[in-house]
Amino acid sequence: MAYVLDPQLREYATEDQWRKLQALEKAGNQRDAAKLAGCARAGIQRAIHSVTKKAAQHGFAPEHGLRYPVPIGYTVSGVSSLVDTQTGDTKLQWIKTKADDEAREQALQEAIQAMAEDIPRVKAVAAPKVSLEELVNLYVLTDFHWAALAWHREGGSDWDLDIAEKVLLNGFSQMMAQSPDSETCIIGQLGDFIHTDYPGFKSQTPLSGHDLDTDGRPHKVIGGAIRVTKMLINMALIKHKKVVVLLAEGNHDGMGSVWLQHCFAAMYENEPRVEVICTPLPYYCYEHGETMLAFHHGHLRKPTALTGVFAAQFAPTWGRTRYRYGHCGHLHHKVVISEREDAGMTITQHRSLTAKDAYSARGGYSAERKTECLTYHKKYGLVGSVHVTPEMCE
Repeated sequence: MAYVLDPQLREYATEDQWRKLQALEKAGNQRDAAKLAGCARAGIQRAIHSVTKKAAQHGFAPEHGLRYPVPIGYTVSGVSSLVDTQTGDTKLQWIKTKADDEAREQALQEAIQAMAEDIPRVKAVAAPKVSLEELVNLYVLTDFHWAALAWHREGGSDWDLDIAEKVLLNGFSQMMAQSPDSETCIIGQLGDFIHTDYPGFKSQTPLSGHDLDTDGRPHKVIGGAIRVTKMLINMALIKHKKVVVLLAEGNHDGMGSVWLQHCFAAMYENEPRVEVICTPLPYYCYEHGETMLAFHHGHLRKPTALTGVFAAQFAPTWGRTRYRYGHCGHLHHKVVISEREDAGMTITQHRSLTAKDAYSARGGYSAERKTECLTYHKKYGLVGSVHVTPEMCE
């Protein structure tokens, strides 16, 4: 049966979704429509489902008797109809509405999937000729709080998007310049890379709803986060044969970590030298010979409890390795729990390069601003470290 596209659905479709629906109307079936639109058949199916669902949520589903769209910002929560029992005609209809919070979250999830489908793929580039196969460099970048806003008169230093970009790129360059030419590197972004997920388009923490000082609107913040992350990966590809990208979940950017993972997994799927860790769990692991490296932001389990979590979560890797190191952030100051005190694993809570915002300053929190590159050997564990401060990034 031919697909007839209702022009009123245009209001509920993105440009990409509308293009796919037009292809379906022209082709007459999903398989040929996918070829015409240059996507997978699942992309056509998702477009149909997403658009019709969104239209129904806003009061437009003619096949079910809904022909009166509700105002922007609201969604249908229920419908009551007065039906003539003799003719079956609807005489009156009451449409109940509510604020569109659920639809907004669903739209964000669908946008992540759509973005991953259509992201231009990065072409593979030639690997460096000289490297040290037995080494891996871990570039620690935690709690960077991209888009946070800080004032030197409160916290001692200024912080905004321009300053953050300069510190991030220069700090990463400093770590690379001072560390060995290991064959493999891990970009260890341990969470809270983005200051806020903008829940309800508000500058708040997504879980607790605390108000935050931010620099930039969502489009500017998200676009900048993607751009600078891509720059870090491309910089690392010049020095290392293999680049492992960890974009961990944090308490400030739970949703941000999801779209970052999917975005870069799609972007670099044609580059065999890049591995993006993409997982729904907030615990991560990388095995390098006899060395185990495990990661968690620190917002769900404290550093003292992480050894047991990593041992259970990654039991096969734990059994194959001799040297084990866990890494977390979250509190912006350094804490190290030695292996002798904590059942076979060194857990390190890392510092951040980010300036202190009003919340931290007024709360009396204080920590040295610093990050580091840690170098591990396949057979001997930790063999070197490089430290970078904000002053080195100016």
